[in-house]
Amino acid sequence: MPEIVRPMDIEKRSFEIISELLGERRLDAEIEPVVKRVIHTTADFDYADNLCFSSHAVEKGIAALRNGCDIVTDTQMARAGINKSVLGQLGGEARCFMSDPDVAAEAGERGVTRAIVSMERAAALKKPCIFAIGNAPTALFALFDLIAAGKVSPALVIGAPVGFVNVVESKERIMTAGVPYIVARGRKGGSNVAAAICNAMLYQIKRS
Repeated sequence: MPEIVRPMDIEKRSFEIISELLGERRLDAEIEPVVKRVIHTTADFDYADNLCFSSHAVEKGIAALRNGCDIVTDTQMARAGINKSVLGQLGGEARCFMSDPDVAAEAGERGVTRAIVSMERAAALKKPCIFAIGNAPTALFALFDLIAAGKVSPALVIGAPVGFVNVVESKERIMTAGVPYIVARGRKGGSNVAAAICNAMLYQIKRS
């Protein structure tokens, strides 16, 4: 018979199982909630090794969220997965420009991807932002160029595109941009992973 778990206890039990399956492996206390949240979202323990953090990236991300920064995503799916209630209480907003008609029009006129135009729109925002990229490697390439040109200084870049074309290269490049990052190295990732990383930080603030 399956274990009977009350709905309110399912997440708690899931995290207990994750800890059990990690065995004797000990994660750094700062990154542990993020790694476990991503494993919980994906049921993929490879993220215990694939997630790469710049120095105190989680701490810096949490500080930015506490100060009311926005989160910019490259998909509506990632935006939908972020806990906007907690983010809103902190003074932040989840934004995605990918579906904006003018973004699509400009991308078509210039012959570039909507992700590139979206990152340019985000760079023009008048407040600090966390960039949560879970789909488009071109978004990370565009961010790198914008950072190098001094047009944007992200509070944190979450680099988690998934796929096979330019995915690995985009992640490796953003790690050299000189800004805080959390990157899912390799081909794995996705909008759900990007949202999970954001939520891991938001939930830490909520519980503190």
